[in-house]
Amino acid sequence: MADSIQIGIVAGEKSGDILGAGLIAALRKRYPTAEFVGIGGPDMVSLGCRSLFPMERLSVMGFVEPLGRLPELLHIKRKLEAYFRAHPPSVFIGIDSPDFNLRIEETLRSNQIATVHYVSPSVWAYRKNRIHKIKRAVDLMLTLFPFETAIYDEFDIPATCIGHPLADQIGFENKTAGARQILGLSQSEQVVALLPGSRVSEIERLAPIFFAAAVKSLRSMPKLRFLIPCSSAESRACIERALARCSIFLGEQFRLVDNSQQAMAAADFVVLASGTATLEAMLLRKPMAVFYRLAPLTHLIASRIVDVPHVALPNLLAGKRLVPEAIQGEVTEAAVKSQILNYFSDPDAFEGVLRQFDSLHHELRKGASEAASAAITELLNRS
Repeated sequence: MADSIQIGIVAGEKSGDILGAGLIAALRKRYPTAEFVGIGGPDMVSLGCRSLFPMERLSVMGFVEPLGRLPELLHIKRKLEAYFRAHPPSVFIGIDSPDFNLRIEETLRSNQIATVHYVSPSVWAYRKNRIHKIKRAVDLMLTLFPFETAIYDEFDIPATCIGHPLADQIGFENKTAGARQILGLSQSEQVVALLPGSRVSEIERLAPIFFAAAVKSLRSMPKLRFLIPCSSAESRACIERALARCSIFLGEQFRLVDNSQQAMAAADFVVLASGTATLEAMLLRKPMAVFYRLAPLTHLIASRIVDVPHVALPNLLAGKRLVPEAIQGEVTEAAVKSQILNYFSDPDAFEGVLRQFDSLHHELRKGASEAASAAITELLNRS
């Protein structure tokens, strides 16, 4: 196939923008003059993707929260479908955001446009009947985790595990000393990274609990240092409000930092919200405790339809409880404080867990962007 092709591509949030940028870079090696058009964030746009709508308009989470945005989301969906019908791409790639992208993929596939979905929806966890929609919508599913391909094999849906880009980006060497040097921390200090989430709604629910627990931990360990990453101006403002409510002043004991990976790398122990950050902490070989709280109505719905034994990615990948996790009513100041003090009382107790982190890291390190590019190229060659 000639390299002068149009590739439709849509990402709906920051993590998808990062994946999309890596994929665009890999595909450009195979198709140097390819045009990428759809919806992307700053990383994708910087590599030449033409974004027809601001990516932020798609960034919404939960079961209830999207309802208020439904008219706008449907408007964007219709506009995208009309554009791609008028200008058919050689392939359309939907990155994550399954409730939005699968609908577009189903429409485009019915119009004889090849479709790829990058990042498997959690059909193994909830709304399992979506597998039938996926079968109608996609020519190829690209999964990040090995355990995800089984359900696609069962329903005869082409699927390839490409591994996780973070496992490629994060090496196996210890990064603690380098991160501490950058942040001006001594190698002997006892450091905890607090990551209450990336979305404002997450931060509002978890930050007050994390910060109050940190203050209480200082009564037992007054030399503890806490690093709190802020991924955006909006999250920083939310975190600063939570700190003020806990009467915490920034200084030697509590510091805000810009880079979450650097904060985790510098830490001895990480307290964080469930999500991709738990995978990042695992790849950095960091002992952790994972907490998550949803909006009450969202949790009520989720508790009825979600069927997973764990919420933390390291636990899902291992198929067992490697790291402590707690959700909803179990997320308390006492629980968070207990996990912090428990770690520092016997850090060596986590060595066995860290060895299992290494094993999982090797499993996920597959050269994800290049593997995705190769799988998409194979699909294009068959189309």
